[in-house]
Amino acid sequence: MIKSRKFGIITALALLAGIGLLWCTSFTGSYKLAPVVGNKAPEIELIGTNGKMVKLSSLKGKVVLIDFWASWCGPCRKENPNVVEVYKKYKKTKFKNAKGFEVFSVSLDRNEADWKAAIKADGLVWKSHVWDKENKAGQAYGVQYIPNAFLIDGEGKLVALGEDCKGLKLHVALDNLK
Repeated sequence: MIKSRKFGIITALALLAGIGLLWCTSFTGSYKLAPVVGNKAPEIELIGTNGKMVKLSSLKGKVVLIDFWASWCGPCRKENPNVVEVYKKYKKTKFKNAKGFEVFSVSLDRNEADWKAAIKADGLVWKSHVWDKENKAGQAYGVQYIPNAFLIDGEGKLVALGEDCKGLKLHVALDNLK
C-alpha cells in the first residue's frame, strides 16, 4: 500500500512538472507551420542590440543557425554553451556552398535588459542578436517551444531543424555541409 501511494505521488509530481514545462516553453498566437527542410528560410528582420534593424538575409553566403531562445528559459540557457562551442569551432569553416558559420540569435524575451544581460552572462560572442518581443519571427517559423533552432545553408535553404540543431546533432549537421 505504501509503494502504490509513493507511485501515485511520483506520478502526480511528474505530471505537474510536465505541465509546468509545457506551459513555460509554449506560446500563444497565430502560428504558421514550421518551414520545411529544402525550402528557403523565411526572412527575419528585427531590432538588434544596437537598436538598428538586422536582417537574416544579411548573412547570405554563410551557414546560419537561427536560434530561438529567452533569458528566462532554463533549457535555452543550458544549450547556450553548446551553441558558443559550435560557433567558435565552425565560424571560419568553408562549407560546400558557404564560407563561414554564424548564429542569428532570436530572443523571445519581453524585457530588453534581461535579454542583453543574458547575452553577456552566457558569453554569446557572435554579433547577430535580435529581439522578437512580439514573437513575429517565432510565429513565422512555427516556433511553439524554446529552445528551438533552424539551420540554413549558404543559399538560404533550410537544411535541419529542431532537435537536429542541438547538442552533438548540430555538429553532425554542420559536418555534413562540408
